[in-house]
Amino acid sequence: MTVDDDSKLLSKSGENDSDIVREAAQQWTASSSDAQSESYFHAVSIVRRVVAQGHDRPNLVARIACEVGAEIIDNQLLPGEDLNSVDLAKKYKTSRTPVREALMLLENEGLVHIPPRRRPTVATFDLTEVREIYHLRSELLAIAASQVALRATGEEQDKIRQALEALCRAYEHNDLNKYLWANVEFHSQLTNIAHNKTAKRIIDSLLLRTIRLRRISLSQETRLERSVNNHSQLYEAFLDRDPDLASALIRSNHLQALAAVEAYLQSEEASKFVSAQ
Repeated sequence: MTVDDDSKLLSKSGENDSDIVREAAQQWTASSSDAQSESYFHAVSIVRRVVAQGHDRPNLVARIACEVGAEIIDNQLLPGEDLNSVDLAKKYKTSRTPVREALMLLENEGLVHIPPRRRPTVATFDLTEVREIYHLRSELLAIAASQVALRATGEEQDKIRQALEALCRAYEHNDLNKYLWANVEFHSQLTNIAHNKTAKRIIDSLLLRTIRLRRISLSQETRLERSVNNHSQLYEAFLDRDPDLASALIRSNHLQALAAVEAYLQSEEASKFVSAQ
């Protein structure tokens, strides 16, 4: 799916929100490769979905939050990196107030750290919190998967099949970025079909806090193969109306991902990205 295709889909969620996404994507596309711009576009979309909805901030605040948040989860801004509000105000041709409000929105979602009387930074990772998030998200998705297995209509099962096919195509081309975002879409379909808006909101928020680590877990040797096999088995569990197997597969996949993330965060390479325990 291209950036333009996604923009058409996003327009259904509100003209102002999709304008934010399109403008951000167009600006990034001008100086980036197709692969980079597509990844950034998806990043803006997920930040918009979680951060920029449900608040009464001006449109500019939402735009700044979406774009800075996307740069964080797309690893253009690394954990611990300074976020200079003066530079950001110049970039967006505004005062520092909208920038501060945008960074506060991102702090609420665990992407930014704003210490007292010091410059904001990109949030680092706390290993204990990462474990808690993975376990909580696993349990919530297991409940959603159980509901999908029991209640999904034929049309809804077909949507899951299409999401699985996108995963398989990304795997066959060994395209980690496409696989990452196809994975996000697959689980988004599950939470949509489970028809629990509260759970979906929480699951999306938890995703935002850990999506920077998903590339790490998926890049580990054989991890991509195990992941696509797990999702194929999960789809079969939905077709077989087997809620127990569907829940077990969700938990298994998340535990495997967490093990890969733990190994990375405990390595010397990642030490500067991890907060002191």
